[in-house]
Amino acid sequence: MRSELRADCANCFGLCCVALPFTRSGGFAADKDAGQPCANLLDDFRCGIHAHLREKGFPGCTVFDCFGAGQKTSQVTFGGRDWRAEPGTARRMFAAFGIMRQLHELLWYLEEALTLPPARPLRGELGKTRDEVERLTRGSAEELAELDVAALRNEANELLLKTGELVRGQVPGGGKNHRGADLMGAGLRGADLRGADLRGAYLIGADLRRADLRMAEVIGADFRDADLSGADLTGCVFLTQAQVNAAKGDAATRLPPTVRRPSHWRSGRTSKRREPAARNCRS
Repeated sequence: MRSELRADCANCFGLCCVALPFTRSGGFAADKDAGQPCANLLDDFRCGIHAHLREKGFPGCTVFDCFGAGQKTSQVTFGGRDWRAEPGTARRMFAAFGIMRQLHELLWYLEEALTLPPARPLRGELGKTRDEVERLTRGSAEELAELDVAALRNEANELLLKTGELVRGQVPGGGKNHRGADLMGAGLRGADLRGADLRGAYLIGADLRRADLRMAEVIGADFRDADLSGADLTGCVFLTQAQVNAAKGDAATRLPPTVRRPSHWRSGRTSKRREPAARNCRS
């Protein structure tokens, strides 16, 4: 099931490149209104600068994750009919994508919760909620538009809160409570954050080098430009690929198996420095 919650751009009609708005900032090199195709979107729905997004001024694209909502909306909700071939579907498709993404994000957290041994007492409720959310993702565009997603998220959040508490309770002495804390730019190098509650914490630009984040709960935490070099995030609860992509790290950063090491992270490799011959010196 987790594989279905990963973006499959080859089976999506470039929905994140069209449905969502961009604001010219550090994350995007240009403004774009919702519903307007990105200038870099090709005719086959591929990104023309995908391999060079960061260099071209679009790092915001590299940290976005639709949790597989793009291909579900494209291939299931709309049966493979794309908005270019059938312009009349565009507005409905883009609206459905926004709702689908929220449902798929919920599924990501619920699926993870079901795999966590400490959450065994909640598995019945978690499984029931997961199945209901999955059923809703199979609805029509009209049915998706009528959903009270906020109420659904609140209901699921109660279970996720309990799950996080059970996992963090496995850490002797309990972890620190930094829920919603402003830790922007904080010096947390080498900090013991095992089992910490970091839900919704602002960790933008924080120095987390070699910090111990094992079994910390990080749902909604903002890791933009946080330095995770050498940090241990083994068993981090509800860590997403988007959070990892937004941070800095290196080859020594330890990650859960559910997320991949970003290609823009430092390799951590070292090499012997050679002194060039005089005629090859560069200024």
